[in-house]
Order: sequence, then C-alpha cells, then structure tokens
Amino acid sequence: MTETLPYTGYTIKDFRFWRIVLSLGLGSMFIFAAMYSVQPLLPLFTEEFNISVSYASMSLSMTTVGLIIGLIILGFFSDRNGRVIYIKLSLIGSVVPFLLMPLTDSFLIIVILRLIQGFAFAGVPAAALAYISEEIHKQFIGVAMALYISCNALGGMMGRVLTGYVTERLSWEAAFYILAAAGVIIFSIVLLVLPKSRNFNPSISSFSKDIEGFLYHLKSPSLLLVFGLGIILQLSFTGIWTYLPFHLTSPPFSLSLETVSYTFFAYGLGVIGSPLAGWFAGKYGLRKIRIVGVFILSFGIMLSMSASVVAIVVGLCIACLGFFTAHSLTATSVSSQATHHKGSASSLYLVSYYIGVAAGSTLLGPLWEAAGWNGLVLFTAILPVVYISLITIKLK
Repeated sequence: MTETLPYTGYTIKDFRFWRIVLSLGLGSMFIFAAMYSVQPLLPLFTEEFNISVSYASMSLSMTTVGLIIGLIILGFFSDRNGRVIYIKLSLIGSVVPFLLMPLTDSFLIIVILRLIQGFAFAGVPAAALAYISEEIHKQFIGVAMALYISCNALGGMMGRVLTGYVTERLSWEAAFYILAAAGVIIFSIVLLVLPKSRNFNPSISSFSKDIEGFLYHLKSPSLLLVFGLGIILQLSFTGIWTYLPFHLTSPPFSLSLETVSYTFFAYGLGVIGSPLAGWFAGKYGLRKIRIVGVFILSFGIMLSMSASVVAIVVGLCIACLGFFTAHSLTATSVSSQATHHKGSASSLYLVSYYIGVAAGSTLLGPLWEAAGWNGLVLFTAILPVVYISLITIKLK
C-alpha cells in the first residue's frame, strides 16, 4: 500500500489510520477505566479502612491532582521529545500502582500511590490529541478525535462496572489485579501497533514561553468564565456519581455493590451525547444548545432525589446526556474564543475540567455528611443553572 506523504497525514483509507485509532482508543479506555475504578468502591473503603467518606474520596481526588500536574509537565516534555514515548510510558506506569495497592493495609499509602498513578495517567491525554492532529490528515482529524473521546467515556464506564462486579464476587484487590493485567495487554498492543511519529516537530520554545501562553489566557475574562463552567459542570457531575454508591447501598435501597456498579452504564449516553451536541449546535447555535445541555443535566440530577431506583437510573441517564452535551460544547468554545496559544487554552480547559473532578469527589464530602443525598442533589443541580445564567448575561 502506498503511504500518504508525511505532510498530509493518514486518511481513513490508510491502514495506519486505524492502527492509530485502535491504539489510542484502547490506551484511553484503560486510562479512564483505571482512573474512575475506585468510584464504586468508596463505601467499601470507608468500612474496610475505618475512614471518613471524605478521606475515602481522596482515592479519586488525589489521582486527579496527580493528573493535573502530569498534564502540565508531560505536555511540556511531549512537545519536545515526541508523543509516542509518553503514551507508552503512561500505560506501563499506570499498571505498577495496581500491583502495589493490594499489598498494603494503609489507606494513606493507597492515596499516595493513586497520586503517583494520576501523574502516570497524564501521558496519554497530554500526548494523544497532539499526536492525532500531527499524524492524521486534517480532513479526518474530527473522525479520529470523536472515536478517541468516545473511548474515554467507554473506559470510564467499564472501569466502574468492572470493579463493582469483581469486588462483589471476589475482592477489590482482585479487581485491581485484573485491571493491571488488562493494562499490560493494552500496553503490548500499543507497543506493537502504534505507528512512529512522522510529522512531529520538536518545540524550541522555553518552559517560560509555555507559562506565558497559560498566563495570556488567564487574563481573558471570557475564557476564565468558560474555564469556570468546566469546573462547575464536572464538580456537579462527579459529585453525584461519587456519592451515589453511598446513597444506594444504604437503606431504604440497600443495593449490592455489583448492582450499584450497573448504574454506571448510564455513561453510555455520553458516547452519543457529544456527536448529537455538535449536530444541534451547528443547526441552532453553540450557546443555545449548551444552555439546553446544562438544564438537562440539572433536571436529571433532580430526578435522582426519587425514592424509586428506576426513576434514579432514568435521572442519571438524562444527567449523562446533558453533561456530555454541555461539556463537549464548552470544550469546543475554548478553541473558538482563544485567538492565540490555542494549545495552551485547550490544556487549561482540561486542567479546569479535572479541578472539577477533584472538587466534586472530596470537597463535597462535608455537604454529603451534613445534608445527605437530598442536600447534595439540590446543590449540584442548582449550581450549574445559576452559573450558566450568570455567564450568559456576562458574555452577551
């Protein structure tokens, strides 16, 4: 087969296009499965280690802190040393903590290992999007990006379901070992399948120049409002999913961990939410559909106050549809509003997104303990509506 010229990139007809999609798709599925794998286990951690809900949630929030640090540092190095090496190191580095965590009786050590693991996770998202933009023909970058992002949602869903299912039948330690084995298999596939970079050009700018790019966007009021929306959306969404297992494993529901893990299948709507959002935004306008997405998210969250498990699951599905609609369009608006340093603008949005994950998993702990599920639901449902109303007025 005749390869396309280096300056054009791979097209959808090239076998290497699909090798890239397969490698990065599997890599992102593992990273996001591993990242969110602890979410259904939080009630178990509180009992087994005799710790508070907020402390247990640090197994997710500290992972996110490590990820944020890694995105900045590894993004800098990947611009200078290449993409493929950091994607591979990220995968194998993410496996090691899963082998060590089951060996300790200290939850503090688990949190530290999760922090380190979060840093390792960052290699894939820090390098993958840049790799796609460099190696794929511009006509097909959108297809590759959509498939990659869909794998993010699938990975997050599968990781939550897998750990809940395996833990109920065996143990959380067994779930971690299974994830480690899956990581080794995926690393081996990526090692063999992911093509070498052909269009990578090392950056010659200094670290201080990169920081200048970040600071440039932090002086833009309109971009700051968009970054803030990323934090708010993820805070509310992560908050609901983090404390849902505590709610459903307690009376009057008293569901098993395995049953609770099945509710994460609602994430499947995230796979269709993003492309639908893009289509509707093209027809009716980005801001209008983003506002609709926020209201759908809030409506779904409110439904989860029901005493019916069925109504709660329906609410979660609606919330997922609304969240991925609003999130995808907010991410799109960043690149359109940034006039310079578009790469650092996208990175800052990604950082704000994960700040929301950390805040939603741990900072809402006191609210959960003080006001319970209904208090948490009211706060996470109202906050996005209030914020989108304010920034809509500001951005007019």
